[in-house]
Amino acid sequence: MRLTAKNLQGLKLPADKTDHLFWDDDIPGFGLRVRAGGSRSWVFQYALGDKQRRLSLGAATPESFTKHKGPEGTIKLGIREQAAQLHAKVKLGHDPAGEKQQARKTSTDTFEEVAKRFLVFQKAHGGKDSKGLRQSSYIELERHLTKHAKALDRLLLDKIQQRDIASVISAVRTVHPVTANRVRTSLASLFGWAISEGLITSNPVTGTKRTDEKSRDRVLDASELRLIWNALEDNHFGAIMKLLALTGQREAEIAGMRWSELKDDVLVLPPERTKNHREHMVPLSEPAQAIIAEQPRRFDREGNLRELVFGFGQGPFSGWGKAMEILNKRIAEKTGHALPHWTPHDLRRSFATHASGLGIQPHIIEVILNHVSGFRAGVAGIYNRHAYDAEKRTALALWADHLLAIVENRESNVTSLRRA
Repeated sequence: MRLTAKNLQGLKLPADKTDHLFWDDDIPGFGLRVRAGGSRSWVFQYALGDKQRRLSLGAATPESFTKHKGPEGTIKLGIREQAAQLHAKVKLGHDPAGEKQQARKTSTDTFEEVAKRFLVFQKAHGGKDSKGLRQSSYIELERHLTKHAKALDRLLLDKIQQRDIASVISAVRTVHPVTANRVRTSLASLFGWAISEGLITSNPVTGTKRTDEKSRDRVLDASELRLIWNALEDNHFGAIMKLLALTGQREAEIAGMRWSELKDDVLVLPPERTKNHREHMVPLSEPAQAIIAEQPRRFDREGNLRELVFGFGQGPFSGWGKAMEILNKRIAEKTGHALPHWTPHDLRRSFATHASGLGIQPHIIEVILNHVSGFRAGVAGIYNRHAYDAEKRTALALWADHLLAIVENRESNVTSLRRA
């Protein structure tokens, strides 16, 4: 018997049964299930090894035989075409029922939901020795996945293709070429983790284009330091930038500074907040202390006293891009031309360069920057545990005096340590 719209209504439940299957003669496994309660549904049954598998294909109505468009413009085949396709898949070794069950299981595995789980994992177990990512690294990863890759949010993870990833990276590249590479790395990490969790079988980031990067060597000269300092507003960003210039530390270390890390006139960065995972002590010059002293203790949205010196809500200061845009606009309005491209990290490189010109020894600069390189690398670094606290204090005080002379556009009365 061939199951058709014409004979559908004529198929009745046998008198001695409460559940019966009528099988199609042309398509093996395609059948109509009729139950005593009056329900009628299409089924497809097939053998998988020594087991029988059955798949429900929906309510049986005359309209089932008609091909029509779905709500999103997709074509839904008639029931006979659907059954024929399933039979063809089984012959090729597929398991339609198992695939449907897996699809149902992963229907909530959108990029957005998986990214949330990945971030939780990274916060707890990512980073060195699986102790969790540093706060600055976590914030960067979160920004890449929740902001730059937002276009992927509603896509099922196992349906995301290389072109979807390439589109996201390309959109970031048009504005931030270097950031595009960082976003690419973050996406590759997420999909790599998803593979290890059994959510997907391949990484769609593989083969996407990486932007060529050049090593930056931008050093801000005295006139540029003066322009930047004097264009800064009296706000969180302004205070952070001045502290970066005075101390030579990394952006995240100052932007995420905590009150508990301030010990008298020293900033003590714990291992979890430094790039090399070593405690780092930064003597604060008088100008740096004055900037910090101007910061009031703030409360979060729940009314709790914030541990973080800068920023609002629960996290540290954010919004670097917008703040830099405003600062550069102020400089351009004041001078009539834009400052050549620069980043907050250039303040760190500029400190190292100008401090060297003041006669501060390279190994003291390395210690202030908390670099594990040069004399601190290898065997020498293992046996030389001298903290150079006094030397760091002298060097940073000398640099602060020199920097203030620059920004105030006056002659510096600092005597080079080399000459001294």
